[in-house]
Amino acid sequence: MVVVILSTGFAAGYLTHQQLFFAGNADSAFPLVLQAHAILKNHAYADLPGESQIQYGMIRGMLQAYGDPFTSFLEPVQSTLESHSLQGHFGGIGVRLGMDEEGYVLLFPFPDGPAIEAGLLEGDRLVAVGETPFTPPVAIETVQAAIRGPVGRPVTLQVARPPEFELIEITMVRREIPIPSVTWHLEPSDPSTGIIEINLIAASTPDEVQRAGQDLRSRGAQRLVMDLRDNGGGLLTAGIDTARLFLESGEIMHQQYRSQEVEIYRVQKPGPLVDIPLAILINQNTASAAEIIAGALQAHGRATLVGFPTYGKDSIQLIFPLQDGSSLHVTAAKWWIPGLKHPEDSFSLQPDVLLTPETPHTENYIQSALQALSGQN
Repeated sequence: MVVVILSTGFAAGYLTHQQLFFAGNADSAFPLVLQAHAILKNHAYADLPGESQIQYGMIRGMLQAYGDPFTSFLEPVQSTLESHSLQGHFGGIGVRLGMDEEGYVLLFPFPDGPAIEAGLLEGDRLVAVGETPFTPPVAIETVQAAIRGPVGRPVTLQVARPPEFELIEITMVRREIPIPSVTWHLEPSDPSTGIIEINLIAASTPDEVQRAGQDLRSRGAQRLVMDLRDNGGGLLTAGIDTARLFLESGEIMHQQYRSQEVEIYRVQKPGPLVDIPLAILINQNTASAAEIIAGALQAHGRATLVGFPTYGKDSIQLIFPLQDGSSLHVTAAKWWIPGLKHPEDSFSLQPDVLLTPETPHTENYIQSALQALSGQN
């Protein structure tokens, strides 16, 4: 499966173990790599790292030579966690992870989750997940990836319970754990204004934004401020669908893959939030799919942009899973929003209300947005 992603954080081939290390030099596409590896293997004083690490290093070197800042490689743990974030949920057991002074991972179960129902207690020290032991030093991300898995599948944890640190084995069944990409509230200084903060454009984001808008309106909000500051992007289709919530008709964006015709994304039907005044907060870290949302709504005159010029990322990455759980993110297309003008040599969105470095704080952004919205009512 190939995932389409737009993010500042991030047809690919994979060289198998046999191809990379044992193919004959005469038939290899990479004879220098094979020769260098053989020299290291036969003559280097120190032991070579594992074959996976060597392959990862070769992939990173290839991408460095390629020179595209958004074509990147993620090892299995990082790839798994990113996938969970973009999906907006994962199969988990409902625990918060901590670490004690000795470097052991501690478990703190959430109320009503699989872990606490199975008997896990606060402060239990993690010893193993399945057959995989975890002793210091260990990265929290590695533990997270080991605990997570398919919803409905069991996972067995071995823990050491203080104060005697008796070893206990506990099995529980994973449930779906949501990762909210959106939070919202009424603005304390003006309860007629709803604030919707989006930290990532995930598959769940359009539904979350719609739910936020409807909830805020039911509580008296007559206008909305969408906060896209420091939002580095996410999934292409989720960004498009989020923009559709606020538009009645027209084009959202164009995209083009190499040697292919331009594709046009349009509004399919009036969105449920087309009639509420809207301002959007942006800054230099607003990028990719977040820029699609802000740019499309600005181009339609649907929202006032408040803040600083955005990052300016107009490329689309495809995510190709590799056979060991790692992944390759490849820049494969360009996108643009019809009708928007950009500064020369930049794809940054330009705010309608430009703030200065002397007004960086959230309250200044909000007050500037409220003043802009007052002219829309």
